[in-house]
Amino acid sequence: MIHHEIITGGVVTLNKAKWKSLEIEFGDGTCPVRVPQWCDILKMKHLPALEDPRKHIEDSLSNPIGSPALEKLVTSLKKPVDKIEVAITVSDNTRPVPYSSNREDGVLLPLLIKLEEAGVKRKNITIIVGTGTHVPTSSTWKKLAFGATILDRYRIVDHDSTSPKLYSIGNIDGVAVKINPHFCSADLRIATSLVEPHFMAGLSGGRKAVCPGLVNIEATHLFHGAAFMDHPRATNLVLEGNPCHEFSLKVAKKVGVHFSINVVLNNDMVSAGVYSGDLEAAHLKAVDKVKEYAVIPVEEEYDIVLTHGGRVAINHYQAAKAACCTIPIIKKGGTIILIAINDDPEPIGKDDYKRIMKILKMKGIGRFSEYIKSDKWEFVPDQWEVQKWDQFFNKLGHFNGLIYCTTGITPQALNELPGRSGYEFVSNTKASIGEMVQASIDYTVSRVAQNMDKPTMAFIREGPYGIPVLRS
Repeated sequence: MIHHEIITGGVVTLNKAKWKSLEIEFGDGTCPVRVPQWCDILKMKHLPALEDPRKHIEDSLSNPIGSPALEKLVTSLKKPVDKIEVAITVSDNTRPVPYSSNREDGVLLPLLIKLEEAGVKRKNITIIVGTGTHVPTSSTWKKLAFGATILDRYRIVDHDSTSPKLYSIGNIDGVAVKINPHFCSADLRIATSLVEPHFMAGLSGGRKAVCPGLVNIEATHLFHGAAFMDHPRATNLVLEGNPCHEFSLKVAKKVGVHFSINVVLNNDMVSAGVYSGDLEAAHLKAVDKVKEYAVIPVEEEYDIVLTHGGRVAINHYQAAKAACCTIPIIKKGGTIILIAINDDPEPIGKDDYKRIMKILKMKGIGRFSEYIKSDKWEFVPDQWEVQKWDQFFNKLGHFNGLIYCTTGITPQALNELPGRSGYEFVSNTKASIGEMVQASIDYTVSRVAQNMDKPTMAFIREGPYGIPVLRS
């Protein structure tokens, strides 16, 4: 395999004449790079886009799974229709759900039209952005995400997990759970979401629109607690026996969700399925579809894995999803090259996350999880993501096994985080993301080639959305 590289005096000089070109997703565009011809391209099965997405959405709303149609739900409330209050929870900027009224596959406008046709007054509809513990979304994002037609006509609010006005629904699994008051007080409660692999809850969507989307910070202490995060079933594509999924479902069912809309995107992040209806039944149909195409069977572990954070990696915090997807297929001592857009106003994450990442770096690999389980540790928001980073580094065996490539975080700030910065491999801090990634690939291939005759490398085309799984 390595015969296309030239080795002289212990140093590998790369001969890239036969290397192949790749386009890596980066924000709304791509990052072009070249990789060795022996690099495996791992990609999800092709899932065709919806041919007539608007008709598909309308059909899904009219013929829901395990639920009466919206019109019947409205009339069943036994309340004057012009007095009915409706709350719709939507995903925040960490999920590329097609909501915009400017899109043919936008799911929100057909839903709103259905409600108004059933007699619901526009002024009685509230759209709640289920931010969980994330920062509030910006007006710029809302305009882009929903489109002017929706933004100008409907009330849109962000959830606040620390608000004193949250509504108590009692104790669940020993934790006092509170929910967004707009959602709880509504006569008709609707959850919308994207269903994709999730490295803690198995799959996103469905019940997650409520928990953690609309819960209090205390409830997230359990949902994202150290015990849940360390559970072997709290991982991609697993629902049965997954404590995150089970707790989330209990919360959503106790709140009571009358109707749900679950979107599935294909390899190209285009709508490939819409599943409306009962909270559980519609979600499980979407889950089945995701499992059909998202699993990528792999024969072996690799020395080098190239991946990206997709549109979810708005910051370093969210990029953990892409990193953890590589755990099943990277060799101990291997190298991950991770590309992330990190274009959030807080490109690393919140202050708590930054502080705890420094603790991870100080404590060393494999020690963070035990440290936060001690009686001396007081729960800190965002510790769950750091715990997942610790699990990732534990598989690698060393911090330098991660090369993190982004132009959204300054070189100085990246140097404070575990792992190596892509800036290390370029001479100019103004280098483009393409130059940074290419230099990181060249360095890694050259270094690995010094130590073995047949190094192996893989590129995960869909980043955090594709789930490589060893056949064994």
